[in-house]
Amino acid sequence: MRASWSSRTTDAREAMVALLQMKGYQAVPAGNGKEALDYLRQAPVPDLILLDLWMPVMDGWQFRSEQVKDPRLAEIPVIVVTALSDRTDVDADEIIAKPVDVDHLLTTVSYYCRREPTQ
Repeated sequence: MRASWSSRTTDAREAMVALLQMKGYQAVPAGNGKEALDYLRQAPVPDLILLDLWMPVMDGWQFRSEQVKDPRLAEIPVIVVTALSDRTDVDADEIIAKPVDVDHLLTTVSYYCRREPTQ
């Protein structure tokens, strides 16, 4: 199953991608929302998008606004990973609070990717 991960920090992005790959998922990192959209518009449609809201160039809110306008990408589920305490304006299928509970994250990814991760 494929997942796309967009995050502002290289360390967080690399750690998340490594974790997902270690669990058997194909994970593709993006450094900002524009980079993620550019990739998604030319790549096979992923099962899931993991999204940080605070990114340079194009933040998570802008990314979501553009994603839902694209018929090919609009139906891809999005999990937002955020430290925001007020999440009322966050448009996502799921919201996971930072610091991330890895077990909860993997359970949620598994649900949206419709598969069991590798133990």
